[in-house]
Amino acid sequence: MLKLFSCGYHTIHHEGIVRNRPNGSGNYTFVFFNSRAEVKLHENTTIVQKNTFIFFQPQTPHYYRELESPFINDWFHCNGYDFHKFLLNINFPLDTLIDASDPLLISRCIMELQNSYRLDGTLREHIIDCDLRSFFMKLSDLRERTAPHQLNRYYIQFTELRNDLYRYSHKKLSVKELALQLNLSKSYFQHIYKELFGCSVMTDIINARLEHARYLLDHSALSVTQIANSCGYENDTHFMRQFKKFVGVSPRKYRFRSET
Repeated sequence: MLKLFSCGYHTIHHEGIVRNRPNGSGNYTFVFFNSRAEVKLHENTTIVQKNTFIFFQPQTPHYYRELESPFINDWFHCNGYDFHKFLLNINFPLDTLIDASDPLLISRCIMELQNSYRLDGTLREHIIDCDLRSFFMKLSDLRERTAPHQLNRYYIQFTELRNDLYRYSHKKLSVKELALQLNLSKSYFQHIYKELFGCSVMTDIINARLEHARYLLDHSALSVTQIANSCGYENDTHFMRQFKKFVGVSPRKYRFRSET
């Protein structure tokens, strides 16, 4: 079981900060820099920009200090049986400075970790174990799917746009209109989208519409024509053809599948 020893979300150091650990901290230490800092690791000194994280091993000598005031960071100390094996299995980088492609995810997860740490219940330790494993797996998965470094600056904007595609699947938006929202050309917008998410924006638009259509077929009495309109289709014929192509059956057969 993974254990959390201490945790800080959006910790503000008004007087600055110096962490000098020539023998390591004695446990695994995660630091997410929300401010510029100087980091010394393996005898190398690096100027670190905000939205950078690192996960130190227990015996790794390290030093860091603020380069701006106030200095803000998220951090936690943890350990556990077979922790190193777990990290190797998910290919998580250790003692390496990493640019965060989704800084909001990291801060949000550490805020939840801090909330779990303050819990007082019989399942507290199990919740923390699950939270820690989930956190590292999300970061590892995100690194594997992250586009080239030069596209990282688009990640948050595109993620929000992608979430909106699924949240508002009834809206009739063209790829050109979506590109204009981010002040990008249609072709470059499509290129970035594919690099970031591994699929085209049209694939996501279709998936979002059909996902909502399946929900309405399962949980409403709306007609197929009404559902087509609710999912952004101009006519029910196009909707039915696309539904059958991607789902494998017609909307009507999908709705009454449990009766056959």
